[in-house]
Amino acid sequence: MVAPSLQDHRGLSHRRDHRGLSHRRDHRGLSHRRDHTSTHALHSGLPHSFIPGQFCEGTNDKPGDITWLQSIQHKSEEESVHRIVFIFFFEINSLSHNTKMDFFTDTGVRVRSDSMSSSASQGSRSKVLLRQRLTQLLTCIEDMSSDDEASEEVSRTLDEAFQLCGRSVPSDAFRLHMVTWNVATAEPPEDVTSLLQLDVQPPTDLYVIGLQEVNSTPVRFISDLVVDDSWSHMFMDTLAPRGFIKVTSVRMQGLLLLVFAKQIHLPFIRNIQTTYTRTGIFGYWGNKGGVSMRFSFYGHTLCFLNCHLSAHMNYALERVDEFEHILETQDFDISDTPHVLDHEVVFCFGDLNFRIADHGLHFLRSSINSGRVNLLWGKDQLTMMKQKEAFLQEFEEGPLNFKPTYKFDRNSNTYDTSSPKTWFGFHGKKRKPAWTDRILWRIKPQTPPSEDDDKAVISTDDGQDEFPILVTQDKYDSDMNYGISDHKPVIATFSVELRKCFDTLVVHVSPVGVWSADQDALLNYTVQEDFMSSTWDWIGLYKVGFKSACDYETFVWVREKELPETNELIQISVEKDDIPLLGGQYVLGYYSTNMQSIIGLSSNFQILESKRAVMEGLVPENMNGLNK
Repeated sequence: MVAPSLQDHRGLSHRRDHRGLSHRRDHRGLSHRRDHTSTHALHSGLPHSFIPGQFCEGTNDKPGDITWLQSIQHKSEEESVHRIVFIFFFEINSLSHNTKMDFFTDTGVRVRSDSMSSSASQGSRSKVLLRQRLTQLLTCIEDMSSDDEASEEVSRTLDEAFQLCGRSVPSDAFRLHMVTWNVATAEPPEDVTSLLQLDVQPPTDLYVIGLQEVNSTPVRFISDLVVDDSWSHMFMDTLAPRGFIKVTSVRMQGLLLLVFAKQIHLPFIRNIQTTYTRTGIFGYWGNKGGVSMRFSFYGHTLCFLNCHLSAHMNYALERVDEFEHILETQDFDISDTPHVLDHEVVFCFGDLNFRIADHGLHFLRSSINSGRVNLLWGKDQLTMMKQKEAFLQEFEEGPLNFKPTYKFDRNSNTYDTSSPKTWFGFHGKKRKPAWTDRILWRIKPQTPPSEDDDKAVISTDDGQDEFPILVTQDKYDSDMNYGISDHKPVIATFSVELRKCFDTLVVHVSPVGVWSADQDALLNYTVQEDFMSSTWDWIGLYKVGFKSACDYETFVWVREKELPETNELIQISVEKDDIPLLGGQYVLGYYSTNMQSIIGLSSNFQILESKRAVMEGLVPENMNGLNK
């Protein structure tokens, strides 16, 4: 009699044999069995035959030794399984040291995703990497119906596992702070300390700010093309004194995207490019659409996409189509990442305009007021669309544990109480609250192994195994402190852990001798790595606390006659008339026109106050009775 087929929560087909043991068949066609013994070994955390301090009976070899591994193949099936599991636990304990084990469960509320696996500390990251391999191994050997097959699978899996143990895992963590806000043409508030969480610990490394509906009337928009808009000025004035420099920005009418970085990271943010896509009025108007920015961060490719999609309850499908259109049509002049989804990590955010369907206004407000917003999740249009659209399923989002961010009466925390009549006498209605403002992210999926390649167990796509990048969302919330718009801003903070692909400056630049406006000054620069240099590159003199790459005091062109050789020392003169008269702390920065970024920064150095400053009356001749 054929046993009845069962379906588990993953859709895998199971059956029970005459002994009551559950079998299933994996994608390779291998039949596997899990009995209560191996399950107990998994959940108890150790093999049930494990003896503390025991390595191997009858041998002095330690786990991981090749001789010992080969000897496993000559043990009984049950004994082999137990010893294999012990190897993994031995390695995990070695990696975690004094870290408390949490091997089979992830604790906490943070949302994690990565190009390989993820966790909160170096020890737990290593354990999560091993967990995947252990699970695969146990699955393969649960049914050892063929000794040769099992031995081959065990040998190959163990070899990969121990290579994984010896591989370096990400050791540098960077804090990313993201903001999305539909500002509804309002001017910026006086204080954005709460919005940017300026005093949070650990300190932020990158700020990414996406705004929608920035005032873009014709006169205002043209003036903003000449000088930075008021929002950009406000963020630069706030962040520059704290050591953040605007990496770049991109604007399309009311859509504005800004990225700021700590000065120390600037030389490692390279190949910056921006683009935009219009979706308003059949693609000819930029009131709706998306603006994006891409760059490499210590060799890892990141892309940020700020969107404003179609409004109104009944346009959910149109919003999905617009989003997909933006992802497919935006391109960059970068060979390895020509499209948005080619990047290792993509953050998509903005006023996506998805609404809460079906529920009436009374139920929505009562659920919100009683703190039971979870009752509304099932009817959130974006959540529902993710169940239908494959490309949306690749994006992750933290839990919506905050109140819907639209629509509020301005300068209040009260949802829309507008009159039910419009100006023209037509019957209107109050807007239902909705989570229109969202922040999503996507880790580039690894290329699945070929079915006919038995050795392709771990993907090496784009070097993600060697240089994995781990993304952990630490916070996802709205900020109710701001009332200038009918939307509340949404904030997300992430811990981005990665192994740097490089940490050497492309160009080393430094001042020579004493600098003052009383004499010409000299600077040296050396190209330390080959890159696409240009005679249009320049070296800027920046006052410490500068706002952007264009916020220089003066600049000099690099050598014009010929491009530099690697490690060649080149010296350039700076005329004294271009040097600031007043003293202060300054820094030199080498700007690459091809990479669109500063790729070399000197240490801070002092420029002495010039004697001309006194002569021209810029400083008093004596101060506190002392001659200057």
